Amino acid sequence: MSTPHASLAEARSLLDAASALYDRCLERAQSITENGKNIDDHQVLTERIAYAATEVRAAREVLENADAITAEGRGSATLERLWATSAAELAGKVRNRLEPILDELGLGEDTLEACFPAEVRALLRRATSESVYRAIGQHVAETRGSNDTPLDEMHEQVRDQVRAFAAEEVMPHAEHIHRTDALVPEDFITKMAELGFFGLSVPEEYGGVEMGNLAMVLTTEELSRASLAAAGSLITRPEILTKALMGGGTEEQKQTWLPRLASGEVMVGISVTEPDYGSDVASVKCRADRGEVDGEEGWVINGAKAWCTFAGRANVLAVLCRTDPDLSKGRRGLSLLIVPKEPETGHTFETVQPGGGRVVGKADATPGYRGMHSFTLNFENYFVPAANLVGLEDGLGKGFYLQMAGFAAGRLQTAGRGCGVAQGALEETAKYVVDRKQFSQPLSDFQLTQFNLGRMATALAGARAITYQASREMDENERAAAPLAAQAKLLACDVAVEMSQLGQLLHGGWGYAEEYPISRYVVDAQVLPIFEGVKAILELRVIGAALLA
Repeated sequence: MSTPHASLAEARSLLDAASALYDRCLERAQSITENGKNIDDHQVLTERIAYAATEVRAAREVLENADAITAEGRGSATLERLWATSAAELAGKVRNRLEPILDELGLGEDTLEACFPAEVRALLRRATSESVYRAIGQHVAETRGSNDTPLDEMHEQVRDQVRAFAAEEVMPHAEHIHRTDALVPEDFITKMAELGFFGLSVPEEYGGVEMGNLAMVLTTEELSRASLAAAGSLITRPEILTKALMGGGTEEQKQTWLPRLASGEVMVGISVTEPDYGSDVASVKCRADRGEVDGEEGWVINGAKAWCTFAGRANVLAVLCRTDPDLSKGRRGLSLLIVPKEPETGHTFETVQPGGGRVVGKADATPGYRGMHSFTLNFENYFVPAANLVGLEDGLGKGFYLQMAGFAAGRLQTAGRGCGVAQGALEETAKYVVDRKQFSQPLSDFQLTQFNLGRMATALAGARAITYQASREMDENERAAAPLAAQAKLLACDVAVEMSQLGQLLHGGWGYAEEYPISRYVVDAQVLPIFEGVKAILELRVIGAALLA
């Protein structure tokens, strides 16, 4: 504890410097892009602005959280060092990210000097010195990387309950599921349903527990810490459909579906992406036309979908379809349908209706994120009752907006998944470097090992802080907090990728062997910056657009 480090007040002064530089750059970027109208003419510029904004916000949330916990008397010198270093590191990253675009923004060296004069740069060097990271890394090794982030009593109980379930039920099976590409065991679903994990965002009047978004994020984080594919993503798809129903479903639809989602009776696959259309959601072509089967009115679906996770086991698919054949209407021609199907456990399936309609699915082989399986689907004259159009006639043409609202919640949850994967990688790495000896001493005794463990812990602290704050703000106003949820997803997923890869390197040759779980964390982390909004789309179309407008 004798290692000098920046205080929280000093870290805040570094954040002030980074914020001042960011504000100057944002103002110029708004002018250059005409308040976001010309983002595509300045994509790299926009990407840097979006990421710098994310880092500024993460640093602010680290310090706000630190102040709150310290005021309650629950802080410690160890936590203060972690928080101060995390905020300082993020401030330094903002400076490094924005400096290369100063000329394009019409800002010169004088701007950089005004925000980061010599005394501030000296403080930044001291706040992020290698000795500080090594001290943090030593603590990580001593505690085997455990997560003891202070929370209020209710949320600590949630975390403890999910952590115990993950340790007892999920971790013993995680490696087998990954290596054999097996389906998530039914036992996981049953027990998670009994514990109320699927009803965290469902109001009590519809059979849920409605504990708020932070409880949902903590649940996802702890499950993902054990296994992203075998448990961490199980509650994401029901959450997305829940948000869509709450946002645009009729009362009868809520009464019909929400209790079944909350109880785990119905498992969901979200079907938006198509083989030729990924992030360009407004251009999807899978058709749903009005039709009638045996005197029942409804919709007949034809077309292909891709990357529909858990589609085989799912009881229903939430399918975004074009219900207006006029392609010029773009997103205004899309609607959301709840499509029932028989649950299947294989890597391929075919559901055939009595009238001849069918949906065929084939799981795509992936290097990681195994257990739930992502399917390419093909619908052929597949009939869906009219009652399953979310919002009924009032929902026509609103599917895109309902889906995007669901994706905002999905992005928040993915930020939690990123934190969980990063935490799992940190713990596995800490255990390994303590137990593994080279040159007659544990790897954890080497300075570079300690330094890298410290880097991992400080990066995770920033991702966790912005993710937790996004969950609180989503409780207050989901629409207003959607860009913050995207920022949390952006940062947490990148942290998961970087930390898992660094952890793999610290394992040496064994990091490349499936004998050690770190190899699973590495391949699972790779998918995080891709789904629920690929990284570039978040930076340009979600975060960047919101900032520049």
